[in-house]
Amino acid sequence: MIMANPRLLLLVMAGLCMFPAPPLSAADAKTDLAPTGPLRGVFLGRNPAQATRDPVTGQYAGPVPDMLKEIARQIGVSFQLIPAENAKAVMDSVNGHAADIGFLAYDETRARVVDFSAPFYLMFNAYLVKSDSRLRKSADVDQPGIKVGATTGQTQQIFLSETLKHARVIAMKETPPDPEMVRLLTSGEIDAFGQNRERSEAAAAKFPSLRVLNDNFSDVGQAVVVAKGDSVKLAHLNRIIKDAIVSGVVKASLERAQLAGVGVAPAVK
Repeated sequence: MIMANPRLLLLVMAGLCMFPAPPLSAADAKTDLAPTGPLRGVFLGRNPAQATRDPVTGQYAGPVPDMLKEIARQIGVSFQLIPAENAKAVMDSVNGHAADIGFLAYDETRARVVDFSAPFYLMFNAYLVKSDSRLRKSADVDQPGIKVGATTGQTQQIFLSETLKHARVIAMKETPPDPEMVRLLTSGEIDAFGQNRERSEAAAAKFPSLRVLNDNFSDVGQAVVVAKGDSVKLAHLNRIIKDAIVSGVVKASLERAQLAGVGVAPAVK
């Protein structure tokens, strides 16, 4: 048996450290991110903080379609936008390879199922209450006897269930449509509903019997998700996201969308 020279091995290892692997190329990104051809991105189809659908053309617009388009542009492929009913459907599509990437707000529960990129924008969450509610700021909500509605599985429900110590969180299967939301709040069945500020502001603008508390009870980063353990995709995505933030692409997208309660995420170094 030929024995390796320990000193030679040390020299070889030192040489490898001096010459790190070259950065991933655009060709690598194209193959890794879109192995079937188009870049398939799945998102929450009914979340206006991600995208809104034109009732005439059926086309989606907003920060999520814009980011999918930007990623596809950078790697030189076409793209396909796939609406999903809820966060579980987004994660199932990504892990089942029915989609290449997905778009979700970060939370620890979801991070056990899929892997998250750095965020590219922040979504602020605010309470919707009846117009004559005695609740004036978010801190007022966490009191005994206060009932807070939230949609099961959404980041707001997870956050509120974990953080509210005195108020009772009522998890609802789906976000109530506007007329039902008005009834729930004005009847006192619930005292507040926690959701993203965009939805809360839109409801209050339509119904004078509702208003939104001025401060936000939380903020959360909107990010790209990939199948659990797919670190190669994450490396490409984090580079592209950083470029999009620094170059102003994300800022321009949010300005076009005219969303209430969102902001550009800080670029991760």
